Amino acid sequence: MLNIIWIGFFLVAFVAGCLAFAFGDTEVFSRMLDSTFAMSKLAVMDVALPLTGIMALWLGLMKIGEQAGAINLLSRIVGPFFSKLFPEIPKGHPASGQILMNFSANMLGLDNAATPLGLKAMNSLQELNPKKDTASNAQIMFLVLNTSSLMIIPVSIMALRAVAGAANPTDVFLPILFATYVSTLTGLITVAIKQKINLFQRTIVLWIGSITLALGLLVWYFSTLSSEAMNTASRVGGSAILLLIITAFVGGGAYKRINVFDAFIDGAKDGFQVMVKIIPYLVGMLVGIGIFRASGAMDYLFEGIAWCVLALGGNTDFVGALPTAFMKPLSGSGARAMMVEAMNNYGPDSFVGRLSCIFQGAADTTFYIVALYFGSVGIKRTRYAIGAGLIADLAGVIAAIALAYLFFG
Repeated sequence: MLNIIWIGFFLVAFVAGCLAFAFGDTEVFSRMLDSTFAMSKLAVMDVALPLTGIMALWLGLMKIGEQAGAINLLSRIVGPFFSKLFPEIPKGHPASGQILMNFSANMLGLDNAATPLGLKAMNSLQELNPKKDTASNAQIMFLVLNTSSLMIIPVSIMALRAVAGAANPTDVFLPILFATYVSTLTGLITVAIKQKINLFQRTIVLWIGSITLALGLLVWYFSTLSSEAMNTASRVGGSAILLLIITAFVGGGAYKRINVFDAFIDGAKDGFQVMVKIIPYLVGMLVGIGIFRASGAMDYLFEGIAWCVLALGGNTDFVGALPTAFMKPLSGSGARAMMVEAMNNYGPDSFVGRLSCIFQGAADTTFYIVALYFGSVGIKRTRYAIGAGLIADLAGVIAAIALAYLFFG
């Protein structure tokens, strides 16, 4: 699947480039070629190298947590639920705790912590994988839930809206939460159907129901706060929880009388080894995305969608925000740039400006995550992981459009 998509990027980009050249854009091929070098540099200098230090830090802390028993404790807590969603994971296996920590970091919008925690969890799942070059059911479920990206506190989006001069930077909070919940639930259902997992089991119903209730209570709490108080609570709460985890791991290691610093060094070494494996996958995927965008293929796509909607007599207000939605599965930084561009062009409080923010928070970078997570463990056959992730993304996009019309239309 990944191979077909990668080839498709180049073939479609070449055709789009030829069309652009035929219509007088003499610089299109130069832009496409420049993008290959720019994205190669981006993959290594702006993504891999900064991530190496973060990986070393968090994998070192994870090693302390493992030796202190914190990961096993988390595994036992979520074991009953994860045993239903991830039947391939043995009872009490550290992967369960690592997955929970990754999900928690994602929900709090702590990207720097979520990525290394997720890579550690994927490595643990790879140890259980009988076919090392093929994604297992557990790995696919984990990856799709990551790409759907259930985010409770979209701190960066609200901050960018504040910088852009939005009257109420937090007015997209509820739509983002609902949209990302729809995306995550769709991803979960899609993979469960494919893997023949019964979602009506009592344990799954209770856990999902409890999570839904907790989200509802959180939404109610944040709805009682002012914009400034909401931003402060989001920022302080996320940071406090992160520091609490670090302190608990180090303190637990000291209580267990392990050599905390040596454990940290052992785990940090793994971070460099993981990044060496990831770099080729990042370069390949980001170059494909870059040349696709530089060719103008994405612009042709949006123009075609607008034409079809008009032909059917529909409202095309949402089309202006679609660049963010289409870029999101491909590149997080690219989607963020599209969101900022939409707010600058249309205004942060316009329908397009708000919808672009909801798109940004509704899902995650599917292709990037596939390249990063599967590349870190050498998986080449992704099976239906990309398809399921894109279905979740599509559900998030549809929900975002509907919610934007509901809240701001």
